[in-house]
Amino acid sequence: MKMPTADGIYYFVSDLRQTPQSAPIPMVLVHGAGGNHLYWPAHVRRLPDLRVLAVDLPAHGQSSGIAEQEISAYARHLAEWAKSIGIERAIWVGHSMGGAIALTLALEYPKMTAALGLVATAARLPVSPYLLDATAHEATMPSAAETIMKWAFSPQTPENLRTQAAKRMSEVRYSVLHNDFVACNLFDVSDRLGEIEAPALVLHGSADKMVPLREGEFLANNIPNAELRVFPNAGHMLMLEKPREVSEVLREFGVRVQRESC
Repeated sequence: MKMPTADGIYYFVSDLRQTPQSAPIPMVLVHGAGGNHLYWPAHVRRLPDLRVLAVDLPAHGQSSGIAEQEISAYARHLAEWAKSIGIERAIWVGHSMGGAIALTLALEYPKMTAALGLVATAARLPVSPYLLDATAHEATMPSAAETIMKWAFSPQTPENLRTQAAKRMSEVRYSVLHNDFVACNLFDVSDRLGEIEAPALVLHGSADKMVPLREGEFLANNIPNAELRVFPNAGHMLMLEKPREVSEVLREFGVRVQRESC
């Protein structure tokens, strides 16, 4: 396992024994606003039988570059990164803002999209005016982070998981999170979902306060070849709250995509 860099993007490779020949279509994990590859827990980053790569978006984690204010710009960066390391097609799996990026890749780079995994995301991602304003200033960033942590997890989430997430959030530059929220707020592909040809797996928590379950249902009902998996009592940080369950569902989906592509 290692973390190489290509085209300015730092990324985690799950298992170097899985080659393009043994797992021809890799799964690429794309984190959400203000995140990095570690927002995907180990269970999800290391899926048996699959070649999994988890990226740090530009200006996030250990990647260089700037935080963009348009989802399409992040999608373009990932398309260029994928080409630079020889990925012709991928299963793009995105959480929240990462899901918006995955949807954009499917629409703008369909030949590079073998399938989609859409985790706690939506066809449009409006951000509250309070968070847009609070993340625009360093002095109010702690208040914004506190609010996000209140909204991000279900009530059943263990306190140690909340504490760890809050620590990661405190390490994010306010300008990066603000730009991400601007990008999310401008994003809307509600009227284009019917154009997506790739199969999609929609994963959503029933207790998601930031992106309600109805948004996941909308994706599943409007993407032609989509299925929905609902996780009871899980919130917006679904993959952190239910790592084993999410990893198993994604592994089954990824293996099926590999098999059907042969």
